[in-house]
Amino acid sequence: MSLRKIIKFLCYSAAGIVSVLLLAYAIAYGLTQHRLNRRISVSIASVSVPTDAASIERGRHIVTTRACSDCHGADFGGKKVIDDPMTGVFHAPNLTHGKGGLPANFSDEDYVRAIRHGLSHDGRALTLMPSMEYAELSDEDLGSVIAYLKTLAPVDRERGPISPGPLIRVLVALGKVSLPAEHIDHTSPRLASVTPGINANYGKYLASSCTGCHGPNLSGGKIAAAPPDWPAAANLTRDASSRITGWTEEQFIRTVRTRERPDGTKLNPIMPAAFAEMTDVELKALWSYLATLPPTPTGVR
Repeated sequence: MSLRKIIKFLCYSAAGIVSVLLLAYAIAYGLTQHRLNRRISVSIASVSVPTDAASIERGRHIVTTRACSDCHGADFGGKKVIDDPMTGVFHAPNLTHGKGGLPANFSDEDYVRAIRHGLSHDGRALTLMPSMEYAELSDEDLGSVIAYLKTLAPVDRERGPISPGPLIRVLVALGKVSLPAEHIDHTSPRLASVTPGINANYGKYLASSCTGCHGPNLSGGKIAAAPPDWPAAANLTRDASSRITGWTEEQFIRTVRTRERPDGTKLNPIMPAAFAEMTDVELKALWSYLATLPPTPTGVR
């Protein structure tokens, strides 16, 4: 075969590969848009939203220790959360009633729909809101959260764009990544209230906020849909591959509070610093629950 024919063959092959890749991405783009624009109909159970100071303070504590400000900003006026060429650009919304924030007619039902079900007021799935971590909040705690959010000072800030990148679109098309609302059993009954205590049941309730990164069984590993430069989440079970195997309760609490492990190494900044605001009862309950988990190799979710 002559050099000219070889070059021609390579050019046609390259063009064919590029065409296939473009077609595959076009399909991935279309599938992603379809899922983002799909309306999900769910029955929204109302919750009582209190107005007393103690309940509002309870709501503030939950919002703080669930690290809501990491995405929505210290003033809850929204901010850019992810800006990565492969993952995309994602801005969290303004949760205040300032310009660019929640509309004046945003109802208690709309809060429940977003926080518990991961849906916007019109039924479309929210892209960034990790509602699977909040879906099991008790009615009482959810009511307190809403009560606190309604007291936020207005912040005038328009929301930036949401533009999923090629990596996210391909992972969604392949079924490797789901929208938060697709992880939730929207019909399961919720607890009316929970009683804080140093026990595994309360720890399990609190640990729901850890599953987004550490996985449903808390075995850690690579975080799906996270930017490529994010580190793998730590294994929180007592497996041989886990760094917390052999820790004491005191060491666990000190690590969360100081962000320094017993061996002197620092926690990655991706780990929310807000968890340090958890009470002793909460951290001890969380430790009690972690002790009940079966040892699981890191990344086996």
